[in-house]
Amino acid sequence: MQTFRNQFLIAMPQMQDPNFAGTLTYICEHSEKGAMGIVINRPLEMSLGEILSQLDLGGDELDIPVYSGGPVQLDRGFVLHNGAEWTSSLTIADGILLTTSKDILAAIASENGPEDYLVALGYAGWGEGQLEQEIADNAWLVCPASTDVLFHMPFHKRFNAALASMGIDLAQLSGQVGHS
Repeated sequence: MQTFRNQFLIAMPQMQDPNFAGTLTYICEHSEKGAMGIVINRPLEMSLGEILSQLDLGGDELDIPVYSGGPVQLDRGFVLHNGAEWTSSLTIADGILLTTSKDILAAIASENGPEDYLVALGYAGWGEGQLEQEIADNAWLVCPASTDVLFHMPFHKRFNAALASMGIDLAQLSGQVGHS
Protein backbone atom coordinates (compact mmCIF):
# COMPACT_ATOMS: atom_id res chain seq x y z
CA MET A 1 0.00 0.00 0.00
CA GLN A 2 1.23 3.50 -0.86
CA THR A 3 1.22 5.72 2.21
CA PHE A 4 0.57 9.45 2.15
CA ARG A 5 2.05 9.95 5.61
CA ASN A 6 4.28 13.06 5.79
CA GLN A 7 2.72 14.42 2.59
CA PHE A 8 0.66 17.53 1.89
CA LEU A 9 -2.84 17.28 0.46
CA ILE A 10 -3.70 20.28 -1.68
CA ALA A 11 -7.44 20.78 -2.21
CA MET A 12 -8.29 21.03 -5.91
CA PRO A 13 -10.28 24.11 -7.04
CA GLN A 14 -13.50 22.11 -7.47
CA MET A 15 -13.49 20.98 -3.81
CA GLN A 16 -17.05 21.67 -2.64
CA ASP A 17 -16.75 20.58 1.00
CA PRO A 18 -16.50 23.84 2.99
CA ASN A 19 -14.32 22.05 5.55
CA PHE A 20 -11.61 21.55 2.92
CA ALA A 21 -12.05 24.07 0.08
CA GLY A 22 -8.78 25.98 -0.31
CA THR A 23 -6.94 23.92 2.30
CA LEU A 24 -3.50 22.47 2.69
CA THR A 25 -3.53 19.41 4.94
CA TYR A 26 -0.54 17.65 6.47
CA ILE A 27 -1.06 13.86 6.63
CA CYS A 28 0.03 12.52 10.03
CA GLU A 29 -1.10 8.91 9.71
CA HIS A 30 -2.19 6.72 6.81
CA SER A 31 -2.79 2.98 6.80
CA GLU A 32 -5.24 0.43 5.42
CA LYS A 33 -7.66 1.55 8.17
CA GLY A 34 -7.78 5.19 7.03
CA ALA A 35 -5.96 8.49 7.35
CA MET A 36 -5.60 11.42 9.72
CA GLY A 37 -4.29 14.90 8.97
CA ILE A 38 -4.15 18.48 10.19
CA VAL A 39 -5.26 21.44 8.07
CA ILE A 40 -2.39 23.93 8.36
CA ASN A 41 -3.66 27.05 6.60
CA ARG A 42 -6.91 27.94 8.38
CA PRO A 43 -6.29 29.99 11.52
CA LEU A 44 -9.10 30.33 14.05
CA GLU A 45 -10.01 33.64 15.63
CA MET A 46 -8.08 32.79 18.79
CA SER A 47 -4.48 32.84 19.83
CA LEU A 48 -2.39 30.21 21.54
CA GLY A 49 -2.15 32.60 24.50
CA GLU A 50 -5.94 32.45 24.92
CA ILE A 51 -5.89 28.65 25.05
CA LEU A 52 -2.95 28.56 27.46
CA SER A 53 -4.73 31.07 29.69
CA GLN A 54 -7.93 28.96 29.68
CA LEU A 55 -5.82 25.99 30.79
CA ASP A 56 -4.16 28.07 33.56
CA LEU A 57 -0.74 27.51 32.02
CA GLY A 58 0.31 31.13 31.66
CA GLY A 59 1.72 32.20 28.32
CA ASP A 60 -1.31 34.39 27.65
CA GLU A 61 0.95 36.87 25.83
CA LEU A 62 1.61 34.36 23.02
CA ASP A 63 -0.08 35.89 19.99
CA ILE A 64 0.42 32.80 17.85
CA PRO A 65 -2.42 31.51 15.66
CA VAL A 66 -4.30 28.32 16.46
CA TYR A 67 -5.55 26.45 13.42
CA SER A 68 -8.77 24.70 12.55
CA GLY A 69 -7.19 21.29 12.02
CA GLY A 70 -10.32 19.72 10.55
CA PRO A 71 -13.93 18.89 11.33
CA VAL A 72 -13.32 15.92 13.68
CA GLN A 73 -12.99 16.35 17.49
CA LEU A 74 -13.02 20.14 17.39
CA ASP A 75 -12.50 20.32 21.14
CA ARG A 76 -9.24 18.35 21.06
CA GLY A 77 -5.84 20.00 20.63
CA PHE A 78 -3.02 18.74 18.42
CA VAL A 79 0.55 20.06 18.33
CA LEU A 80 2.67 19.39 15.26
CA HIS A 81 6.28 20.02 16.25
CA ASN A 82 9.94 19.20 15.92
CA GLY A 83 12.31 18.03 18.63
CA ALA A 84 11.73 15.61 21.48
CA GLU A 85 8.83 13.33 22.28
CA TRP A 86 6.32 14.28 24.97
CA THR A 87 3.87 12.20 27.01
CA SER A 88 1.59 11.46 24.06
CA SER A 89 3.63 11.83 20.86
CA LEU A 90 3.43 10.11 17.50
CA THR A 91 6.54 10.29 15.32
CA ILE A 92 5.36 11.09 11.80
CA ALA A 93 8.70 11.51 10.06
CA ASP A 94 12.28 12.23 11.00
CA GLY A 95 12.03 15.41 13.07
CA ILE A 96 8.23 15.82 12.91
CA LEU A 97 5.94 14.68 15.71
CA LEU A 98 2.29 15.05 16.68
CA THR A 99 1.51 15.45 20.37
CA THR A 100 -1.86 15.59 22.12
CA SER A 101 -0.81 15.84 25.77
CA LYS A 102 -1.01 18.96 27.94
CA ASP A 103 2.66 18.76 28.97
CA ILE A 104 3.84 20.17 25.63
CA LEU A 105 1.52 23.17 26.04
CA ALA A 106 2.90 23.79 29.54
CA ALA A 107 6.43 23.67 28.12
CA ILE A 108 5.52 26.10 25.32
CA ALA A 109 3.95 28.47 27.87
CA SER A 110 7.16 28.42 29.95
CA GLU A 111 9.36 28.82 26.84
CA ASN A 112 10.75 25.29 27.22
CA GLY A 113 8.82 23.73 24.33
CA PRO A 114 9.91 22.72 20.86
CA GLU A 115 11.59 25.26 18.60
CA ASP A 116 9.01 24.82 15.83
CA TYR A 117 5.36 24.00 16.41
CA LEU A 118 1.85 24.48 15.09
CA VAL A 119 -1.24 24.10 17.30
CA ALA A 120 -4.61 22.99 15.90
CA LEU A 121 -8.03 22.18 17.26
CA GLY A 122 -9.65 19.23 15.52
CA TYR A 123 -8.35 17.05 12.73
CA ALA A 124 -9.26 15.71 9.31
CA GLY A 125 -10.08 12.01 9.14
CA TRP A 126 -10.79 9.52 6.38
CA GLY A 127 -12.13 5.99 6.68
CA GLU A 128 -10.73 2.90 5.02
CA GLY A 129 -10.04 3.61 1.33
CA GLN A 130 -11.76 7.03 1.46
CA LEU A 131 -8.66 9.18 0.95
CA GLU A 132 -7.39 6.98 -1.87
CA GLN A 133 -10.78 7.30 -3.62
CA GLU A 134 -10.85 11.08 -3.18
CA ILE A 135 -7.37 11.33 -4.71
CA ALA A 136 -8.45 9.09 -7.61
CA ASP A 137 -11.50 11.36 -8.05
CA ASN A 138 -9.16 14.37 -8.45
CA ALA A 139 -10.23 16.06 -5.18
CA TRP A 140 -6.62 16.39 -3.96
CA LEU A 141 -3.10 16.81 -5.21
CA VAL A 142 -0.40 15.11 -3.14
CA CYS A 143 3.15 16.37 -2.68
CA PRO A 144 6.01 15.81 -0.24
CA ALA A 145 5.70 17.88 2.92
CA SER A 146 8.23 20.55 3.74
CA THR A 147 9.12 21.65 7.27
CA ASP A 148 9.74 25.12 5.87
CA VAL A 149 6.12 25.35 4.66
CA LEU A 150 4.82 23.62 7.79
CA PHE A 151 6.62 25.69 10.42
CA HIS A 152 8.26 28.77 8.91
CA MET A 153 5.89 30.13 6.29
CA PRO A 154 2.96 32.47 7.02
CA PHE A 155 -0.32 30.53 6.83
CA HIS A 156 -1.63 32.53 3.86
CA LYS A 157 1.38 31.51 1.71
CA ARG A 158 1.40 27.77 2.51
CA PHE A 159 -1.16 26.61 -0.08
CA ASN A 160 0.57 28.32 -3.03
CA ALA A 161 4.02 27.30 -1.75
CA ALA A 162 2.97 23.63 -1.78
CA LEU A 163 1.65 24.05 -5.33
CA ALA A 164 4.84 25.82 -6.37
CA SER A 165 6.91 22.91 -4.99
CA MET A 166 5.21 20.82 -7.69
CA GLY A 167 5.76 23.48 -10.36
CA ILE A 168 2.04 24.28 -10.48
CA ASP A 169 0.27 27.62 -10.59
CA LEU A 170 -3.28 27.63 -9.14
CA ALA A 171 -4.55 29.54 -12.18
CA GLN A 172 -3.48 26.62 -14.39
CA LEU A 173 -5.38 23.95 -12.42
CA SER A 174 -8.52 22.47 -13.90
CA GLY A 175 -11.15 20.52 -12.08
CA GLN A 176 -11.65 18.27 -15.08
CA VAL A 177 -10.36 14.72 -15.04
CA GLY A 178 -9.14 13.24 -18.27
CA HIS A 179 -8.45 9.64 -19.19
CA SER A 180 -6.81 8.37 -22.33
